[in-house]
Amino acid sequence: MPNRKDPKDGQPELPFNGKPPESNPAEPASLPVPAAGDGTAPVELVAAEIELPKTNDHAPLARSYQKWFLEYASYVILDRAVPHIDDGLKPVQRRILHTFWEQDDGRFHKVANIVGACMRFHPHGDASIGAALVGIAQRGYLVEPQGNFGNLLTGDDAAAPRYIEARLTPFAREVLFNPKTTTWQASYDGRAKEPVTLPAKFPIVLLDGAEGIAVGLSTKILPHNFNDLCRAAINHLQGKRFRIVPDFPSGGIADFADYNDGERGGKVKVRAKMEARGKYQIAITELPYGTTTVSLIESILAANAKGKIKVKHVDDNTSESVEIIVHLPQGADADQVMNQLYVFTDCQVSISPAACVIDTIDGQDKPVFLGVSEILRRSVDKTVQLLKQELDIKLGELEQQWHWDSLERIFIEERIYRRIEQSKTWESVLAEIHEGLKPFVKKLRRAVTDDDVTRLTEIRIKRISAYNRFKADEAIKAIEDEIKTVKHDLAHLTQYAIKWFETLQEKYGKGRKRRTTCDEVEQISAAAVVTANQKLYVNREEGFIGLNWRQHEFVIECTILDDVVAFMGDATCKMVKVADKVFMGKDIRHVHIVPKDGDDRFYTVITQDKESGKAFAKRFQLGGMTREKLYNLAASDGSKLVFFDETKNQEAMPAKVRVQLSGRCSARIKDFEFDLSELTVGSRGAKGLTVTQYPIKEVTRA
Repeated sequence: MPNRKDPKDGQPELPFNGKPPESNPAEPASLPVPAAGDGTAPVELVAAEIELPKTNDHAPLARSYQKWFLEYASYVILDRAVPHIDDGLKPVQRRILHTFWEQDDGRFHKVANIVGACMRFHPHGDASIGAALVGIAQRGYLVEPQGNFGNLLTGDDAAAPRYIEARLTPFAREVLFNPKTTTWQASYDGRAKEPVTLPAKFPIVLLDGAEGIAVGLSTKILPHNFNDLCRAAINHLQGKRFRIVPDFPSGGIADFADYNDGERGGKVKVRAKMEARGKYQIAITELPYGTTTVSLIESILAANAKGKIKVKHVDDNTSESVEIIVHLPQGADADQVMNQLYVFTDCQVSISPAACVIDTIDGQDKPVFLGVSEILRRSVDKTVQLLKQELDIKLGELEQQWHWDSLERIFIEERIYRRIEQSKTWESVLAEIHEGLKPFVKKLRRAVTDDDVTRLTEIRIKRISAYNRFKADEAIKAIEDEIKTVKHDLAHLTQYAIKWFETLQEKYGKGRKRRTTCDEVEQISAAAVVTANQKLYVNREEGFIGLNWRQHEFVIECTILDDVVAFMGDATCKMVKVADKVFMGKDIRHVHIVPKDGDDRFYTVITQDKESGKAFAKRFQLGGMTREKLYNLAASDGSKLVFFDETKNQEAMPAKVRVQLSGRCSARIKDFEFDLSELTVGSRGAKGLTVTQYPIKEVTRA
């Protein structure tokens, strides 16, 4: 794997193109954007030409600033926020684990010591290292914590690094570290060596999950169950189909119907697990992923304060397991309240996964968007390659050991060491031993080198005198049996990898049952579960409506989801959602709640138009309305509403009205009846029939 850093000077190169900064100021700038296609293509750079002056007289800093944003964006993506597909780790996590491995002696280490030692590789402050270490330890797969490491359920912070300890888990030692198969690079200052990626033989990124926000993209990989991943890996090696879904450490009930294999565009609905305890108590025993008991209780109290639900109080009894007790008021329905909790609080959340990882493509590290199934396939294939590499190394070491043991046996049993007694020079010693070994070279598997002969001369006399031929034969026979086993494993590599995953599951999978229940989460309508526990009041003169204003006129009991429509004296109407206080318009004549299935009322109005001075009568239904928009019922602004009637029964609409005109008008008849039976139900914006051309004083039902 190519290094992203130059070991000569320890300075990072430009990631995507691998070119060092040039003095030419006319380089294109670019931003990382997701590539179109099947979702597995790498995120490329989209170039935008930037023309700069040929000289630096007008822009002396142009060359310095030109690539800064690109370099910063690339750095955040590659070295901070997104995990690498090879080991599933971000750089800070990889450096923490490498530091643990360097100091590993089986005992616990002070976290403060690990943080300090890790700063040799990660020069971004102890806070970022400490926070990442605590996050790894809380999940418990790679680092074993001792002391107060906080609580994922309650959101409590960990103690200071000087008070807590940690060490690598046996699982981490087995699947993450092998210096013989690790690709190394120089640290940032060139004083130490660190791994480019760890030789991970397990999909760590799927086991622990990952989340990060970079420049132009983000990643959110949900955690999965250890045993599920082992079984999926075995199915992949056997050529079978598999499907993996997340398993959250906080439990809960999840609907993975739209999971979309963890790719962008997918959705996961997660609910808290609840049960009724008694008539007026609800117990929450499991949390949705991403919430804590503190945040969940805060959302319940906020919903209660807004009138969306009604609870007496909430108790948090969480310790090792979640237990939140919600106490209900007298007369409450526990089933109804549970549905309200799902709708109006964080007892149900929706998660949008987006599996983005760093992959090496054409020798360059680039971010790619993959499904979790593809990530597992690539990880398992990488594990097979690493197992083969380890077997090849082991085979070479065994054959080397067999060669040395065989040479030692010949050297001692045939008393070749006596040939060097008369030798005066080192060259003659080597020549005598080579000559003595010639008759036995055919029994060996490779030629004898000067290094082999030198090693024979380093055998002590005490060892020669205590040589036991029977034990030597047994040792060589054991090596030959082991060589045979390794060659068999190399010839049957897939079966060996399957056995490796089976052994891993047997060793570390006990007790790791799924915590999240897979079930279909029914969509609950907020309108169906909300209760009419609010009181709507109106201040007609000033034009306000609001909830729980006891000093003003009571209208009706309502819910916090209801819409209210009001008709004002200036012949306008307006619809809004109920709230603590909303301005509708001066001189409110009528206000009512709009039914959820649409307003089915019939309205009869007479308006006095300001421009023409005429009065018009019309009948209509509201139809579709936009919230907060003011609708004019008259032909011109500033008109007047002189008569208003509303009814749900079309037959109950007024047939006649009595019209009294202003005493100052020139009309001969100033008091008459007007027949409304000729009016038809039209649209809200219709002009209507002319009632009179004179100013109206009052209109009443006949």
